[in-house]
Amino acid sequence: MSVQPSVLFVCVHNAGRSQMAAAFLAALGKGAIEVRSAGSQPADQVNPAAVEAMAEVGIDMSAEIPKILTTEAVKDSDVVITMGCGDECPYFPGKRYEDWVLEDPAGKGVESVRPIRDEIKARVEALIASLTPAGAE
Repeated sequence: MSVQPSVLFVCVHNAGRSQMAAAFLAALGKGAIEVRSAGSQPADQVNPAAVEAMAEVGIDMSAEIPKILTTEAVKDSDVVITMGCGDECPYFPGKRYEDWVLEDPAGKGVESVRPIRDEIKARVEALIASLTPAGAE
């Protein structure tokens, strides 16, 4: 990939998992990867426990706002990572799709969100390795 790869994270509400994944990718990818996130049924606001859990690791996502999933966002992305949005995600041939099975942080306190956050970070690190030249075989 000569151009900057782009990744779209999708969950139902775009308030927890996809926001944390996008924030980690933006922080850890150091601008090498374009980052998008969206939800099939966006919430009114990002999950406060997710915001707090990310702040604990030095990432501020308090200004993020859940966004609606659009066909264009999928079309414009090289990698589409779904997190429990099921069949609501549009499918385009030739894209790399991954489904990350993660517990939904909705309605949980920060103690319950931390392990989800850490799991997302590990997956994002593996994703970065697979998309950047240093990680290419």
